[in-house]
Amino acid sequence: MSVPKRYTVTSALPYANGPLHIGHIAGAYLPADIYVRYLRLWKRDVAFICGSDEHGAAITLRAKKEGITPKEIIDKYHILNKKAFEDFGISFDIYHRTSDPLHYETAQEIFKTLLKNGKLTVETTEQFYDEEFNQFLADRYIMGTCPKCANPNAYGDQCEKCGTALSPTDLINPHSILSKKPPVLKTTEHWFLPMQDSQQWVEEWIKTGKFTGMEKPIAWHDPEEWKGNVKGQCLSWLKDGLRPRAMTRDLDWGVPVPLPEAKGKVLYVWLDAPIGYISATKQWAKDAGKDWEPYWKSEDTKLLHFIGKDNIVFHCIIFPIILKENGGYILPDNIPANEFLNLEGDKISTSRNHAVWLHEYLEDFPGRRDELRYVLTSIAPENGDSEFTWKDFQTRVNSELLSILGNYVNRVMVLYHKYFSGKIESATDQLDFTDQALHDFVGKIYDALGANLEQYKFRQAQFDAMELARFGNKYLTDLEPWKLFATDPVKVREILNNNLILILHLAAVIQPFMPDTAKKIFRMVNMPKEVYGWEDELTLPNHHQINPAEHLFSKIEDDVIEKQLLRLEEAKKLNMEPTNIPAQKESISYDDFSKMDIRVGTILTAEKVAKTKKLLKLTINTGIDERTVVSGIAEYFSPEEVIGQQVLILVNLEPRMLAGIESQGMILMAEAPDGSLKFVSPTEGKSPNGAIVK
Repeated sequence: MSVPKRYTVTSALPYANGPLHIGHIAGAYLPADIYVRYLRLWKRDVAFICGSDEHGAAITLRAKKEGITPKEIIDKYHILNKKAFEDFGISFDIYHRTSDPLHYETAQEIFKTLLKNGKLTVETTEQFYDEEFNQFLADRYIMGTCPKCANPNAYGDQCEKCGTALSPTDLINPHSILSKKPPVLKTTEHWFLPMQDSQQWVEEWIKTGKFTGMEKPIAWHDPEEWKGNVKGQCLSWLKDGLRPRAMTRDLDWGVPVPLPEAKGKVLYVWLDAPIGYISATKQWAKDAGKDWEPYWKSEDTKLLHFIGKDNIVFHCIIFPIILKENGGYILPDNIPANEFLNLEGDKISTSRNHAVWLHEYLEDFPGRRDELRYVLTSIAPENGDSEFTWKDFQTRVNSELLSILGNYVNRVMVLYHKYFSGKIESATDQLDFTDQALHDFVGKIYDALGANLEQYKFRQAQFDAMELARFGNKYLTDLEPWKLFATDPVKVREILNNNLILILHLAAVIQPFMPDTAKKIFRMVNMPKEVYGWEDELTLPNHHQINPAEHLFSKIEDDVIEKQLLRLEEAKKLNMEPTNIPAQKESISYDDFSKMDIRVGTILTAEKVAKTKKLLKLTINTGIDERTVVSGIAEYFSPEEVIGQQVLILVNLEPRMLAGIESQGMILMAEAPDGSLKFVSPTEGKSPNGAIVK
């Protein structure tokens, strides 16, 4: 196939109801970033699109749990996750959000067009209703046993164990998450997408890449390029037969259904969320002075969705139906979905805090994001579940990045300065390979690398890139220039010149995988550009002065790894029943208690206290004033996490100096038997600041 004129690359919109962990990164974001960086090296026209998914029951559940509003939840985690992506170097062209007015407008337009085109039906159905809470239950408010794999904790829209898409009535022994009781069926009216009408063309399209009567601008794809797990899950779903699916829900949080008779109903999150790709593209194009439509409506655009396996059927079946039936949109060329990443012999679990959180990694390993990029790519769950362990992380960094890549670059740079003071001398105006075998080997690496990246084989592609470092180490060791310098310095210069050019190509090919490391190498060789495209000439002029050598990587010591393993063990203990609850303290009088003025407050700002490990400096709105409180919670909460948190604060505590800062009160925390802390805060809705605790 010819090279597309442009690319639209999306990564799954993460729910703004919690922080990002390495499973998310390995599944949907790092592979997409590598691919996009590769496209940019060829100067391709690409839009890299993502943003927060801010509607749906998962958000409202988290809000209920924390006793705050959905808006406060999404604002908190949108900011946290956006910063984590930026700090990790994921190079989105835009990171949008589905609470934006432009998204509401776009989603409602698509709904109305589907309705106008006769692609939605109105049906009165029986849906689950929680009598105790007097509300209809969104899919995620219902749990039960999966009819496919017997997982007892399947949700009403999907089993996260086997990946099967479900309807709430499919569940065996369903119960409401709110009341924990079996729900009842109650009639309600909703708008359905009759997916069974699309069964024939969807099946033909997935199997062959096109379908009978296909009209422009829908692009066709090569089914042989799709991963087996993706096609397999789609065909299994199709084998069961497509059924109507409700595109609206009885909820008070989401994009309102744009019809007067639909008061109190919102668009189903799986209609709403993928449209976020389109609304984000609109915003990006508007900001960049571009036209958004070619990126979604031109047959010479390649549309790609990078996701995890739990989102396959939505991106491969439901969203393509919505796009086609809306008219004018292209369909995805590929959905290179990954499997799941496990952690230390167990599944990553956000509810059990069994995870390596991205923002915490970046805090604990400053300046070492390339090391995590490298390891996650090395173990990417491309065709099956894989596992991250801290010991393996340590081994790969020390034995591969440090000992192979870092060692090779350092050896060449040190020798060049030792023998020639870092100044290039060449018989030609531009330094280039004089060893044809070396030249040919580098060419083969570029070819292999490109072929694997085009097929979304990122593990193999990164291995190909590292082959240059392995080859360079052997090349340098075999020729032993340090033994030749006394008798043949001209030969030594030729050997090192060849290695210097090899280093340039090494830096060029690792750019998609380890961009920071590539920049360090180019800086050492005194090449100042941020990025060197694969069509750029990688030569150095005669008399060019290279910079001194610097270490690309440093060794990761055992104590660093032990600290991370201990954190996971502590998280595991927190989710076990406590066994060493402290005994009750001695009794106090009612008068003693009544002297304490405890109020509801909200944390406005937070920052770490310099030269301390445990202290955060907080500014708290107490309802009566704004005051500074120094709290020993920094080991358990980052500053970003606590902003907006409602707390209970003892306001009439005598001020005291802590680390040179006057602390004007104390916030109440719950201390677990292992010493870890949790906030004590109002749970029944949001209380006004200043409310007195009695």
